This record gives sequence, C-alpha cells and structure tokens, in this order.
Amino acid sequence: MSIWKRQPTLQQMAENSRNTAVENLGIEYLEVGDDYIKGRMPVDHRTVQPFGILHGGASVLFAETLGSVAANHCLLSEDRVAVGLDINANHIRPVARGWVIGTAKALHIGSTTQVWEIRIETEQGKTVCISRLTMAVIAKP
Repeated sequence: MSIWKRQPTLQQMAENSRNTAVENLGIEYLEVGDDYIKGRMPVDHRTVQPFGILHGGASVLFAETLGSVAANHCLLSEDRVAVGLDINANHIRPVARGWVIGTAKALHIGSTTQVWEIRIETEQGKTVCISRLTMAVIAKP
C-alpha cells in the first residue's frame, strides 16, 4: 500500500530541483516505490572533502533532499509543508569515487511531525551513511 498522498514522479522531482544545491551536486532521482524514494549522488570534485573522500556535509545534504522530498509527498493538505527540524548522520565508511545510492523510508508520518531514515550505500551495497531526519509539518508560508 502506498504512503503517498501526492504521487511523486521522477520528472517532477527533477524539475523542482533545477537551479538548487541538488542540481549543483549532481543528485538524481532514480526510483519511487510504494514507501520509499531512491536517488544517487556522484562522488566527484563537487562532493568530496580535501582528503578526496565523500564529504559528510554532502551526505547530509543528500539525505535531507531525499527525506524532504518524500515527506512533502505524504501531506494531506496543499496548505501545509514539511520542513527540516533535525537531522543526524552516522558516517560508516569512506567513498572516493563512483556514485552513492540513497533510499528514504518513513519511520513515522504524523500530522505535525515525520521521521525518515535515509540509508546511503555504495554501488556495491555497502553502507556509507545512515541518517535520521525529523520534519516539522507547518502552514505553508
């Protein structure tokens, strides 16, 4: 059974990301399932830190992107918006090149808060980062 109140599409998510940090970092949306959104981010000059490995901040931006997009597609009302309230990330292993794949899944979808887990993995399926994102559901500004 689908969790989406507004069905996300890859095309619409990509269009909404134009001229943002999402586009500048090369983040792409790959798949929408009944209860998850999956994307990928390159590990290249845009996303590495000075030691040549994936920057933790880039991982967090990637995680918040996937969780935030997913959260906003779970809202019942057009006059509400889900915004980041808290995020944490455990960086498990370094990555120096290729792509990382992120999957956002809901842990809690409430009327005033949502909690999302975002798992970031290598292309080979090894865990890179586990992030938990709490979203506040507020009146649309």
